[in-house]
Amino acid sequence: METIQDLGKYTFPALLKNSVDKFANRPALSFVDGTPLTYSQINEKSADFSRQLFSYGLNLKDKIAIFASGQPNWGIAYFGIVNCGMIAVPLLQDFSATEVSSIVDHCGVSAFIVEEKLYERIKELKNLPPVIIKLDDFSIIRNDNGIKENFSVPQYEVQEDDTASIIYTSGTTGRSKGVELSHKNLVWNGIQGQTYHRVTKMDRCLSFLPISHVYEFTIGFTMQMMNGSCVYYLGKPPVVSALLPAFNKIQPTIVISVPLVVEKIYKNAVAPAFEKSAFTRTLYKFKAGRKFLHKVAAKKLKKKFGGHIVFFGIGGAKVDPKVERFMKDGKFPYAVGYGLTETAPLLAGSGTKSTVPGCIGPVMEGVDLKIINADEKTGVGEIAVKGPNVMKGYYKAPELNAENFTTKDDECGEGYFKTGDLGLFEKKKGKLYLTLKSRSKNMILGPSGENIYPEDIEFVLNQNQFVSESLVVEGVEGLVALITLDEEKFQKEAENRSKLNIPNFMEKASEFARDIAAQKEAILGEIQYFVNSKVNKNSRINKVKKIDSFEKTASQKIKRYLYDLKSSILKDKDSKNEN
Repeated sequence: METIQDLGKYTFPALLKNSVDKFANRPALSFVDGTPLTYSQINEKSADFSRQLFSYGLNLKDKIAIFASGQPNWGIAYFGIVNCGMIAVPLLQDFSATEVSSIVDHCGVSAFIVEEKLYERIKELKNLPPVIIKLDDFSIIRNDNGIKENFSVPQYEVQEDDTASIIYTSGTTGRSKGVELSHKNLVWNGIQGQTYHRVTKMDRCLSFLPISHVYEFTIGFTMQMMNGSCVYYLGKPPVVSALLPAFNKIQPTIVISVPLVVEKIYKNAVAPAFEKSAFTRTLYKFKAGRKFLHKVAAKKLKKKFGGHIVFFGIGGAKVDPKVERFMKDGKFPYAVGYGLTETAPLLAGSGTKSTVPGCIGPVMEGVDLKIINADEKTGVGEIAVKGPNVMKGYYKAPELNAENFTTKDDECGEGYFKTGDLGLFEKKKGKLYLTLKSRSKNMILGPSGENIYPEDIEFVLNQNQFVSESLVVEGVEGLVALITLDEEKFQKEAENRSKLNIPNFMEKASEFARDIAAQKEAILGEIQYFVNSKVNKNSRINKVKKIDSFEKTASQKIKRYLYDLKSSILKDKDSKNEN
């Protein structure tokens, strides 16, 4: 495999030089509706940007924030920052002004690069740095430092252990942390990721996830750029009306996604086809018939995605086993990965030909992954890792580093990062596959001491035709399922049931309205019965509670910490629903 390893250095300057040497005139970065910039142009523009930064009085090791959506100039800015010895601080585009302000203070940002449409959100902040640059065209918005007439770009050779990025994410734990990632963390991960799938100069990658998130950055940017692929940015919110034309135009070979996207597609566009007639419903009951229908549906789905996909990567959370079984039966080229921001991110995964529904896959070569404090009966324990991709640490947070890394007294020894995830190893296809069970903090201890994994219950809930998303939490009298509904389908079903109960409903409007409300309550009861009939007795739901929406992270994970039953946010949502 030809990789940057030929240069003997895991840094972004080495990565870009290697790619320019090999792919100078190949397309590198583009909008879906734009003209691609070549690798040579990216190199020139990023070098120009480095000079621009030094002309504003910035110095080596200064921290430069990037607050923008995915686009070619994002990549140019990133290379311009890290290749000259500065540090990039990518900010997720859905961060509020308060979050941005907190990060600027904590990190000590010296310059701020912002997309024009996001500048309105933060322009009134009092603690913005003296240099603010508009990413759209690299024009200056503010420069209190003035422009140096006689400046020079330091001849600094970036080292592998130099910090490339400090990434802040609220994640699902409720506490924002600055994850300090070195050049080697990120570049090494991009190289090793190709043990699952080899990227080539002929690939086309369609990007629509936030590039400030390390999952998209490493797999959808770094891995592509080191191999001569071209990345196309959607340039707008990833709704179906924007995605389908983009798939048709670009005909991507590589797509990086999260479970929520493919699960919604399955639920809305695939599953209904299996129920459309008595014949298909009957056929679907048999294994052979189900596989046949899955293959037909997967072929159509691949065509919708442009017809050329060879790698559909899914990460960020567990995939609904029902959806994964459809993709596996249909020979849809999906791959599964697992990792964290703290591990740059990939730790384990399966390529398109080695996936096993319900499992993640083998540990990535070069990563030392152990299951610690494992349960003697089940083998489930916390995942701890050590390797070249594990972060330098949490920035300016020694107490968090002490809490999250093992010591010599731990069973695995010193220096392993404790992920907080629970998993186990299982023998599959002649190899040890990692299987995730839950976030350790999500696990609920039942009244008899049994371990309850809420994600398993949520998978069942999400299979109900009316449920869009769900979250299972511990209530005073048992488990509570918080759900969002397919409102159109929910309303229509309630009205249809009401019409059957009231002959002259047009003459009895108030009674009709009350009856619709009663039918809605009945449907919620049926959802509770649905899940309880499919889970073990320890995992049965005591109450189903409808809420309007969930707050999420950039990778579309629900922010679980917000939905403790005592949280003010949940109380606010409940009061709105009750009024």
